[in-house]
Amino acid sequence: MLHVAGLTCARGGMPVLTGVSFDVAAGQVLILRGPNGVGKTTLLRTLVGLQPEQDGTVEYPEEQGAYASHADGIKAALSVTENLTFWADVYGQRDVSLAEVLQTFDLTDLRDRMGGTLSAGQKRRLGLARLAVIGRRVLFLDEPTVSLDGASVRLFADWLQNQHLAHKGCAVIATHIDLGLDAPELDLTPFKADLAAGGGSDEAFL
Repeated sequence: MLHVAGLTCARGGMPVLTGVSFDVAAGQVLILRGPNGVGKTTLLRTLVGLQPEQDGTVEYPEEQGAYASHADGIKAALSVTENLTFWADVYGQRDVSLAEVLQTFDLTDLRDRMGGTLSAGQKRRLGLARLAVIGRRVLFLDEPTVSLDGASVRLFADWLQNQHLAHKGCAVIATHIDLGLDAPELDLTPFKADLAAGGGSDEAFL
């Protein structure tokens, strides 16, 4: 479903990662590993098309990619249910069962709460629940479990395994924690561009 070959990713016009290649089939997850600053976020943003690659190819079904970053992407003035309805409408997914999504992410009791009144962990669960209503099969997730406690991490991992992957979706996830998934890992350290050769950058990602 996702094919990446010889990819060079840049930040500030300078290569950060070079020669990245991998495949992720339907029903599979790839976990990205590596120290802070190695280029995990840059790679994810390049894969989803938010910034252009310098070289190489990225292939997956058209209009099937979605990126979730550290931002929760919720509207403070809308309720939990209204937030999910908004995202479902944006992506044209009008047949989604919001009741099931609310239950899956333990949001049922919060369904009428305004987004701005939620705790950090509750906002994160709502942000992740968006993924269940947009109908995209190829997910690119950047530290998706930030602010979540152990129980909420398991809720997310269960949804990913038993619903998204079970319905032939796939995901590439940058994370430092163990999600309890039987998934291959890709350490990006060997793909880091050589600064000494003038081909890389050590600037902070903005």
